[in-house]
Amino acid sequence: MTSVTLRNVCKAYGDNLISKNVDLDIAEGEFVVFVGPSGCGKSTLLRCIAGLEDITSGDLFIGDKRMNDVPPSERGVGMVFQSYALYPHLNLFDNMSFGMKLAKADKTETKRRVDNAAEILQLGHLLERKPKALSGGQRQRVAIGRTLVAQPDVFLLDEPLSNLDAALRVQMRIELSKLHKQLGSTMIYVTHDQVEAMTMADKIVVLDAGFVSQVGKPLELYHYPANRFVAGFIGSPKMNFMSVFIEQVEDDRVMVQLANGKAFWIPVDGRTVTRGERMSLGIRPEHLVHCEDGDACIEGKVLVVEKLGHETQVYLNLNGVDADFIYRQSDTLNIESGETFKVGIPAHRCHLFHSDGTACQRLHKEEGV
Repeated sequence: MTSVTLRNVCKAYGDNLISKNVDLDIAEGEFVVFVGPSGCGKSTLLRCIAGLEDITSGDLFIGDKRMNDVPPSERGVGMVFQSYALYPHLNLFDNMSFGMKLAKADKTETKRRVDNAAEILQLGHLLERKPKALSGGQRQRVAIGRTLVAQPDVFLLDEPLSNLDAALRVQMRIELSKLHKQLGSTMIYVTHDQVEAMTMADKIVVLDAGFVSQVGKPLELYHYPANRFVAGFIGSPKMNFMSVFIEQVEDDRVMVQLANGKAFWIPVDGRTVTRGERMSLGIRPEHLVHCEDGDACIEGKVLVVEKLGHETQVYLNLNGVDADFIYRQSDTLNIESGETFKVGIPAHRCHLFHSDGTACQRLHKEEGV
């Protein structure tokens, strides 16, 4: 197991700066996920760690060794790509052992490593088959097995599940989590899917336009986002936002007024808030309650109802809210489009954001964080 450290790392293509002043500490044995929208620089950062891209400025350490000028083959990393990149004319054994054969490794040791990787990935009975005879999930496991056979110090995975269907992605998420627990290796995983990030990561790195927006455990980012970008990106459906007027301010709470005139106190750090300013209030769809159970009640016209069986999602049109306002309830809900629907806002579940997007620290303690 090996740690990975990035200090003020930047990556530019000409005048186009992709990764911007990235500082990260990834401990030995951690499963770290880089997450963010397309074009935020997460894959570029992973390729810089792998040595497939040169670092423009800053320092990269794997273990105690500075790796900026070390060739990819000598960095002790193994990479699993979005594409399986399997040789169609070779069987699974030869695909998984190809790197060791190129290195002229001992045949007995090669077989031992392939057999071990195949056992871990439940591929032992398939080693004589060629890729065309496998399912998508099996092919992805072969690609992971090829990296396992190389026994790298650090595993790098670049959106390895994006080519799979929904059911296989869920299955492979579980398999990768089991694999990490079994190996205890340092793993860095890139995805744009925040559900993958939440379910797999020990630590999430949220990237926004090349900058690190926030680093933390999944539930820390979910309950205590540092800014509006993280709040809107982590969670599905995404957080609701509405404009509010600040009526009163105290150190440990702020009174906000909604567009319907209702005012209530929310428990956030008020030391950076000014009375009379406009701010954004955030509330997650699953944290909304029945009107009578909330500290404030709002109502809107129902636009769409998604009845999923285990839960119902209601999309509302509210005054003072630009986007659709989403209410999420477990189980079924007897409501149809066109009706007027009321929901309650619990103050302790609210988030408050300045005009520049930074969050006021929430003071309510969430369980499990």
